[in-house]
Amino acid sequence: MKLTKSDFNLSCIEMGHFLLGKVLVRRLENNVIIKGKIVETECYLGGIDKASHSFGGRRTARNEAMFMPAGTAYVYMTYGMYYCFNISSKELGAAVLIRSLEPIQGIEKIEELRKMKMKNKISAKKFKTTELCNGPSKLCIGLDIRKDNLNRVDLCENDMLWLESPIDETDFTLVTCARIGIASCGEEWANKPLRFYIYQNLNVSKRDKKAEKYMESITL
Repeated sequence: MKLTKSDFNLSCIEMGHFLLGKVLVRRLENNVIIKGKIVETECYLGGIDKASHSFGGRRTARNEAMFMPAGTAYVYMTYGMYYCFNISSKELGAAVLIRSLEPIQGIEKIEELRKMKMKNKISAKKFKTTELCNGPSKLCIGLDIRKDNLNRVDLCENDMLWLESPIDETDFTLVTCARIGIASCGEEWANKPLRFYIYQNLNVSKRDKKAEKYMESITL
């Protein structure tokens, strides 16, 4: 079942939890459908968060999607060549980064898109399925999510990119840990537990073994 606007009416952290296990669906221009289960998210809390593009209330043409209604796609370029895909929450300027997917449909197409991005296409390696979307930029390449085609798209009001509830919803254990790659924002915000992933899922971009060990000691 496709998620509706009411499903996205959540705070950033609530959405970071809620999106795990949901299915991201991408319809390409040739009507090929790609689906992947969200297995890792990362929250950026808006004006108070030194790692957020909207820290201090900063609002620009680049980050405008972070201020749009909950459930809006925010796609931005990083390192001048890769894209990252986020979803706005109900909190002003706050959004959830989708870090990793578990491919479940259109796997051959995902691999084709990944290889097209590689410089040496002839000798491009054979990807493991778990390597196809195990990172924010990898999943954007694999689903052809770019700033020019999907930024500011309402995920409830279009037929190119949307989210669904899984057909077979299964229980999973949630790992909570620090975000990745934001050390320059200072120790306080770099260490805040704002990354979430599905325990023991092989498609996660990077395990936090310390957080897993602690989680195991109190829950397993």
